[in-house]
Amino acid sequence: MRKVSVKDLEVKGKRVLVRVDLNVTLDREGNIIEKNKILSALPTIKYLADKEAKVILVTHLGRPKGEAKEELRLDSVARKLAELLGQPIYKTDQVVGEEPREALEKLKDGEILLLENLRFHPGETKNDPEFARQLAEMADLYVNDAFGTSHRAHASTEGVARILPSAAGLNLEREVKIMSEMLENPERPLIALLGGTKVADKIGLIEHFMGVVDVLLIGGGMANTFLKAKGYNLGRSFVEDDKVDEAKRLLELAEKNRVKMILPDDVIAASEPSEDSNQRIVAAGSIPDDWMALDIGPETLKRFCEELENARTVVWNGPLGMIEIEAFAQGTKEIARFIADLPVTSVIGGGDVVAAVESAGVAEKMTHISTGGGAALEFWEGKNLPALALLPEKVTA
Repeated sequence: MRKVSVKDLEVKGKRVLVRVDLNVTLDREGNIIEKNKILSALPTIKYLADKEAKVILVTHLGRPKGEAKEELRLDSVARKLAELLGQPIYKTDQVVGEEPREALEKLKDGEILLLENLRFHPGETKNDPEFARQLAEMADLYVNDAFGTSHRAHASTEGVARILPSAAGLNLEREVKIMSEMLENPERPLIALLGGTKVADKIGLIEHFMGVVDVLLIGGGMANTFLKAKGYNLGRSFVEDDKVDEAKRLLELAEKNRVKMILPDDVIAASEPSEDSNQRIVAAGSIPDDWMALDIGPETLKRFCEELENARTVVWNGPLGMIEIEAFAQGTKEIARFIADLPVTSVIGGGDVVAAVESAGVAEKMTHISTGGGAALEFWEGKNLPALALLPEKVTA
């Protein structure tokens, strides 16, 4: 089934409320250090502006928990949008109320208004009907272009869509198309590369992938729990002790479904999770009692690459080490560079791994980098995404 598209709407002269996902990563000075989400939002914004709509952008940034926080204002986002679009972006200091209404009255066809951080208002994450009504009354039409928040039933994703005539934006359409094709009709072999910290976050995904993928490569902190399930000594490594039995079950399920599940053979272990700590390469089952595994080792990197060389489709979610510390980001970056040079369809499933791929300088070589971490996981698990489900289906003759 296909959703009604922004291109199906008559938008000239109309006020169009667009839910974008501009929840970018900022450095300590407030500078934007991750551009994928902004670049992904540009096609829909430009399309509406070119069609002479009055464009009203709404997004969240960070987790202000219903309070206005200066460091999470959208000024830097507005400046970056203006630079990339080559036209002014008018911005309010409030989410709803008199100031946005006055700004909207002055907005001309083809111009763009950015409302302040949605999550400054407590009604956003609570899906408060009154807050949704206040957002909706500013517009004639609603476009959801924020795949990364479509798994959240918030006021700006679900609440507004219940009030206004709604459609999918170009980025949302592209995300759903690529994600669906990867699951329904991938070129094989299909290899899933899963990392991140917790097995608990990906149990449903791994179970779903058992009937989809040919090979599962497991790295990151979550690999430790699987290694513990095999009886390995993990020292002081992060392990979800309450998920060890679950990891055993998943290992058995992989064997039953004839899915090759590959865990690290060796790791970069360290005495502490810091750049200048003592570090060494050790076998995955021989980590010293006072040390911890913080990245995949060279033998694991080699083995993962040997598997990936055979792939026709690669889907990747989650880093393979503690990438916030440069010393333990190398395995993730090396894998990113290797995948980038392969003749494969490569889909990067959002989250922290996107920053690593960009840092490795190979983002442009990937087939698709999703703007959604949690949304991508839930979509791949086959879960219902509430904001996506609510958008109307296109009626075909």
